[in-house]
Amino acid sequence: MKTIKIYDTTLRDGSQSEDVSFTVEDKIRIAHKLDKLGINYIEGGWPGSNPKDMDFFRQIQNGKFQQAKITAFGSTRHPNNKVGSDQNIKNLIEANTEVITIFGKSWDMHVNEALSTTLEENLRMIKDSVSYLKDNCSEVLFDAEHFFDGYKNNPEYAMKVLKEAESAGADWIILCDTNGGSLPSEVGKVCSLVKSSI
Repeated sequence: MKTIKIYDTTLRDGSQSEDVSFTVEDKIRIAHKLDKLGINYIEGGWPGSNPKDMDFFRQIQNGKFQQAKITAFGSTRHPNNKVGSDQNIKNLIEANTEVITIFGKSWDMHVNEALSTTLEENLRMIKDSVSYLKDNCSEVLFDAEHFFDGYKNNPEYAMKVLKEAESAGADWIILCDTNGGSLPSEVGKVCSLVKSSI
């Protein structure tokens, strides 16, 4: 029998809505409610992005959860940085969570335009970040940002990104429809193709 695990992003993505601002106490209370609902993974926030998230990660260490794992969220190392000295990576480790989720670019256009780096450097960033975090954390999830748009534009490169994360030791690979513009039939087809090769 297959097991479905639920990964909740309320505490990070949910707080990005207009007029929503959780206090640390709100986030802790919500995390405990999500745990009682049976949620498996609770994304606590982005360590280092703001003092509130770092405070949350410090305080949540004392929390007792029935089954939920608190997850820190962040990006791969920055272009041309050494992974061990990259501040984002350091913040993720300092959050002291059992699980870390990092996102990386899977759309070649975003690699060139948003990161202003090469496709090869992006692959190194993913490999370095995932493998380094695996040495410092029990579970690492790789979030392939803009995966479906990237796959439509350059399927070969989008798949290289996933394979790089897999070979570096990612426990999960998350395929993101970041823009929300893919039809269910497209998502189903691409997921089947990915499943057959990852």
